[in-house]
Amino acid sequence: MIAGDIFEDLFVLEMTNNHLGRLERGLEIVRQHARVVRANKIRAAIKLQFRDVDSFIHSEFKGRTDIRYIRRITETQMSKDDYAKLVDAIRAAGCIPMATPFDEKSVDWCVDFDMPIIKVASADATDWQLLEKIAKTRKPVIVSVGGTSTRDIDAMVSFFEERNIPLAINHCVAVYPHSAAECQLNQIDFLRDRFPGHVIGFSSHENTDWVHSMTISYAKGARTFERHIDIDTDGVQIAEYSSLPHEMDIWFKAFRTAQEYCGAPGHRRVKPQQKETDFLDNYIRGAYAKRDLPAGHVLTDEDVHLAIPLRKGQISCREFVQGEILTTPCKQGEPIRIDMIESSYSNNPELRKAIYNRGYDDGVECPPAAAPLRRVA
Repeated sequence: MIAGDIFEDLFVLEMTNNHLGRLERGLEIVRQHARVVRANKIRAAIKLQFRDVDSFIHSEFKGRTDIRYIRRITETQMSKDDYAKLVDAIRAAGCIPMATPFDEKSVDWCVDFDMPIIKVASADATDWQLLEKIAKTRKPVIVSVGGTSTRDIDAMVSFFEERNIPLAINHCVAVYPHSAAECQLNQIDFLRDRFPGHVIGFSSHENTDWVHSMTISYAKGARTFERHIDIDTDGVQIAEYSSLPHEMDIWFKAFRTAQEYCGAPGHRRVKPQQKETDFLDNYIRGAYAKRDLPAGHVLTDEDVHLAIPLRKGQISCREFVQGEILTTPCKQGEPIRIDMIESSYSNNPELRKAIYNRGYDDGVECPPAAAPLRRVA
């Protein structure tokens, strides 16, 4: 897998609130969501949150329960050994282990656990000391850019580009949860236009729908997706922005539906289906002689009547060009076939075969290519 492909059609499932810091709860989240991932044949990462709480929280604020963020981080703290068990469980379940490190020591843990990808939260998109530490790992990085200015996004992207670090950029609305009206999915267009060399993703926090934002974001070109995940097994109140396993199943199926509708990549023209060309051939006008035309006659628009049906072996409005020379006579009202003319394409075997395989079948077989007409001086 080349560097950029690691992000393509990747789903990042983040354990909400560090699975409350409970190992068994974390393991059960892995088990339940991995089953849904496997059932839908999805390539998914299950993402942990790494914080060195002792250094992450200033000493003056340790133990403060009146500050929600500090209280939550303190209450959900886990040991490195417990994280190791979760990482092993994620791998055993067939998913990719990932983490968001919030400090420099946590980046070391990402290396110790051999995380294939590192995630950077929106709040840290311009934490240059942390980004420098992450870049030194040489690991691919996904950065969410919720609430980040264009200038800062440009600087962050340049930072990773200059170091040749594979980078995906997630459109994100850093509101937990946010409404459909706050999704701002047109920002995917903005990011794709501004950073065409990078995979663009969507980190989703809306809580009312698992279909529309997926299908729309995929159609707009998002190719990596992120949601918070949780389980409802022990009476714990589920965060509004989190998704349960059955909701993730809906989300994954919406992704497959979006893939089906969007089809092949949009950077090249798709070869039309045979049934499509067969249908259109019924409406293509064929070239008929307006009058008796002798061999050696140089065709002009005045010699040709374009009309349906197009017949097998007959040149159509697509191929007829003034100046083509008849190699055999053609009577008034008869179709002018490719083997009656000298042109730049009349001796092309593949084109002749295609022309004889299209249109109304009047029983004419495809003859061998005629010898080129010898011009008379």
